[in-house]
Formats: sequence, structure tokens, C-alpha cells
Amino acid sequence: MVGRALRLAGLAGACALASACASTTESNTGRTATEQLLLARAADRAVEHLTLPLPVGSRIFVDGAFFNVDNPSYAISSIRAAISEAGYALADTRDKADAVFELRAGALSLEQMRRVVGLPPLAVPINETFNVVSIPELSVYSRRDRVGVAEFSGFLYDAQTGAPLGAVTPMIGTFRIRSHKVMMVIAWGQQSLSPGERDPGDSWREF
Repeated sequence: MVGRALRLAGLAGACALASACASTTESNTGRTATEQLLLARAADRAVEHLTLPLPVGSRIFVDGAFFNVDNPSYAISSIRAAISEAGYALADTRDKADAVFELRAGALSLEQMRRVVGLPPLAVPINETFNVVSIPELSVYSRRDRVGVAEFSGFLYDAQTGAPLGAVTPMIGTFRIRSHKVMMVIAWGQQSLSPGERDPGDSWREF
């Protein structure tokens, strides 16, 4: 077993010496840019076509006090935007509102799945003290799926009396980035964003 592990490690080293290599650091913050994008797009998709069981034009105070997820600001802003687009008015405080929309988050996180045709990365013990040799991936083909998942729900109550007015069933959204790699070198399918040029009128629309 040890001999096989050392042979595989030697093969990986020879491959590294025979080819040009490059590595990048995606981010030094808590989440990478790709992870942030996955969560933002999943949140946007979750609240598409949101409607409330209230007359259009009602003034809504969005209560995010119990919306307990990492970095909730973007998701709450997406919900506020969806409420506004649906024809409701946003109230700054409870005393100016007809109803309070109390938010809950079932999920706002990431999932990842990797499929490998070949040998995945391994940590092989080499002695009785469990020191290990790390063997990099040796694959013909691999596919990586990174998925942002958002699930929000909430309920409405009268801003003055606290009487229940209705509930919103769970709103679910996902956003997936799939990437492929052949022979550990040729990769495609990564998310790519560039600013480009816009007509000033393309960046907004009137409700």
C-alpha cells in the first residue's frame, strides 16, 4: 500500500514537472466572489413573483429580526424589492405600516458535488503514527457543481393589533455553476463576469 502511494505521488510530481502550472487565490474574505454570487442569485430567484395576501398598495414593514443567516442584508433587500415590485408600499417603521411581514430563512447556503473519473484526492497513511501522504487528483475527467440554495418564508400580522393576516409559503431558489476539467488541465464552464458597456437606460426599469 505504501509503495503504491509513493509511486502515485511520484507520478503526480513528474506530471507537475512536465507541464506548466498556475494557481490563483479566489478571495481572502469569508466567502469567495463565486460563493457570494451563488447566494445572491439564489436569493433573487427565491423571491421572483412574490405576492402577499393583502390588497395592492398596502403599506408593509419588513421585519428581519428573526432572519438568521450569514450576511442577510442582500436577501432582505431582494425581498423588499420584490414586495415593492408587486405593488405594495414599504414602510420605514411599524407605526406607519398596515401590516408587518416577519421573515424567516430556512436556508441560505451552498452545496457542492464533485464527480471524478479517475482517482480523487487522497490522504494515505504511511506509518503507525498515521502520518499521511497527500495524493492530488489524478483524473481523466471531473465535474464540479456548486449550488446556492435559498429558502425563505414569513407571515403577516396587523401592525396595530398584532392580529394574524396570512402567511407566505416557502419561497425556494437555486443557482448553479457547473465546471468541467479534462486531464486535470483543460477546464471550462466556470462563471465569467465582465463589466462591458451599457446604454444608460439598460440598467434600470420603471415600475
